[in-house]
Amino acid sequence: MKSHTHAFSNSILLLCSSSFVLSSVVQAQNDEATITQSSLEVIEVYAQKRAQAIEDVSIAVSQVKGDTLKNQHYKDSTELSVFAPNLKISQNAAEGTPPAVNIRGVGLVDYNTANTSPVAIYVDDVAVGSASNQIVNFFDIEQVDILRGPQGTIFGRNATGGAILIRTKRPEFTETGYLTAGVANNHAFNIDAMYNNQLSDSTAFRVAINHQDYQYSTRNAFDQAPTAGMEQTSARLSLLSDFDNLQLLLQGHIEDWQGIVQPVGNIGIIADPLTGERCSASQAGSTKCFDNFGFNDASDDFYTVKVNNDSPHKTDGKGVSAHLTWQVNDRNEVVSISSYNQLERSHAFNCDGSPAQLCEGSLGLDTDLFSQELRLQTQWDGHTLTSGLYFADESIQQNNINDILRDLRGILASDLTATFFYDNQIDTQNIAAFSQLDYQLNADWMISAGLRYSYESLDYDSAAHLNVVIDTADLAGSLVPFYHVQGQQSDNGFSGQIAINYLISDSTHSYYRFANGAKSGGYNGGFLSSPEQAELADYGKERLNAHEVGTKSWWPEQGIRFNWAAFYYDYNDQQVFMNQPSKSAQKPPVQLLENVGDSIIYGLEAEFDYQATDTLSMRLALGYIPHAEFEEFEDPLGNSLTDNRLPFTSKWNASVGVEYQLELAGNPLTTQLLVDYQSEYYFDQNQNSYAMQDGYSIVNGNIRYQVDNFSFVVWGKNLFDTEYSNLKFDLSSFLGMLEDFKGEGRRYGLDVSYQF
Repeated sequence: MKSHTHAFSNSILLLCSSSFVLSSVVQAQNDEATITQSSLEVIEVYAQKRAQAIEDVSIAVSQVKGDTLKNQHYKDSTELSVFAPNLKISQNAAEGTPPAVNIRGVGLVDYNTANTSPVAIYVDDVAVGSASNQIVNFFDIEQVDILRGPQGTIFGRNATGGAILIRTKRPEFTETGYLTAGVANNHAFNIDAMYNNQLSDSTAFRVAINHQDYQYSTRNAFDQAPTAGMEQTSARLSLLSDFDNLQLLLQGHIEDWQGIVQPVGNIGIIADPLTGERCSASQAGSTKCFDNFGFNDASDDFYTVKVNNDSPHKTDGKGVSAHLTWQVNDRNEVVSISSYNQLERSHAFNCDGSPAQLCEGSLGLDTDLFSQELRLQTQWDGHTLTSGLYFADESIQQNNINDILRDLRGILASDLTATFFYDNQIDTQNIAAFSQLDYQLNADWMISAGLRYSYESLDYDSAAHLNVVIDTADLAGSLVPFYHVQGQQSDNGFSGQIAINYLISDSTHSYYRFANGAKSGGYNGGFLSSPEQAELADYGKERLNAHEVGTKSWWPEQGIRFNWAAFYYDYNDQQVFMNQPSKSAQKPPVQLLENVGDSIIYGLEAEFDYQATDTLSMRLALGYIPHAEFEEFEDPLGNSLTDNRLPFTSKWNASVGVEYQLELAGNPLTTQLLVDYQSEYYFDQNQNSYAMQDGYSIVNGNIRYQVDNFSFVVWGKNLFDTEYSNLKFDLSSFLGMLEDFKGEGRRYGLDVSYQF
């Protein structure tokens, strides 16, 4: 622990020194009057559920504007990693499964559709609920605020890692609109449209529609498999009524997805199928290596696979919300937010990544979420008191199938070849009361203190049946009961924060923040290969205590903004998804979601924005997590995780953005380059050299040209065709391979837009 503390202290001193040097340089520039006025904007965030300048908030926050997302053709929330240090979001087990969202080492890699991430995602002040709802398509977006660190006071449960706040554009009292059409490689086509107008002096509406049709970069060499691609349509209708002291915002949205999921790759690890000798980690997946059945895809091209991928996907989502804001008087404002959202999803998959039928199935999901928040905000003499009540009722119904070793029915023992049908009903209710006071002691000092009390109850009903071969003359098999487990969980507790904000100078705020949060317990509704696993599949809540110190500096005359933060996390009863090999040969791995022992995480991050001239701006974000490891712990199968690094946690990550504007033929032309770097990391808790990702960089860019009401955007993503994986899932002891869910290759296209 002493070495940990020493390294952490040295890192803080390094950033403090950097901040001092930068402040001195800026002051010297002021004295010499060498820098002209800059148009560096005030960044307004909603990190405490009200509009504030980013420097006034004692929370590490990053922001991206919706126009940046649109110009770079970022499709959904899984592409946000480039905009904040120590943030990583992955599609996980293919598009359509719950994404893996990780902030400062806190995240969840489980693809189980019943689980909840420890990073909360809000859309227009409404929590999206379970992790299946965290893929949010970007269209007609105002901004996204990325909050790092526990947000257990204002945002509550399941925000131990932080919160991502997505804010769509509101109706305006004028007639505006746009129509965008685009084409791209991979047979992609998209339409983006919006129309806004007022119905009366007090009421306006806005309707936005987005349609995307595309194929994946991964090429399937199996001729009998259908072409993989997705067609997605989303729409949103907003109605805003604004009276003297009352504002009502009504919103409704729908989404419809259908297609064939991205084909999975097969990383064979067997060098000699006769002896079972393994390939090295660097050789795995090459044409020199096979799975347990002697298969490889016969190609060393990263994007080429050969898999039976008749795997359809269907998503239907819809929801409504009502936001009521009542300005009671000059000091008091009441906010009511009511919402209802429903998501139905069916996602087929192929585990073995081959033409055989060795591991196939589907994930079926039907969720309903109702939430109500009532909030009172009082402001006086520079102080702000925010208090509220929150209620949420979420129902998750799963209908899942996993077909194991079908091609070996009648050859292997019947208990090794079976089709698992596992259905789960999980109902959760959460009630909370919270309050936070921001007290301005004087012109330089502010103290923020908050507390939240939450009570949660969860009921689960899990039932499974097996289809097994009883008579080898009848390979269709018979359906037999497997397990039926029912249970209930409940817990309650407090979470909160205290923060001190000190104005060092007119340009620099410093802060210290202590905050904690909790992620709810639950029931693992994923694949359970034995009744014993089903009996032990419930898990308790996790808690995180966080210390954070940092500064936020803004020198608008010089066009410079510099923020840094150092953090230390004490993670208790951490929930970890574990994929462990079965103790019995040829049986599926044991998949557990367990509360492991404590973890310690600490690190640094810095963000630097520079408006060099009126036409040139630059941005740098740097994250460093030297320590993110399990403390002493042994999992239920006897495997030691002590000192293993947390999954999906890079030691280093960095992003760079450069934007340059010029005039071409009298019209504005803007170029933008965005680079995201992640150092190596592991995909699971076993620190398995096969299931890891080497460090990589993704380079994106766009060129935008505006001519009157028309704009033309040429965009490219992963311009250097970097090869990387979203997930490598270890099935080495079962099938002699790993599933490889490949990241997208080079994509480029042209969008043409008409605005009025």
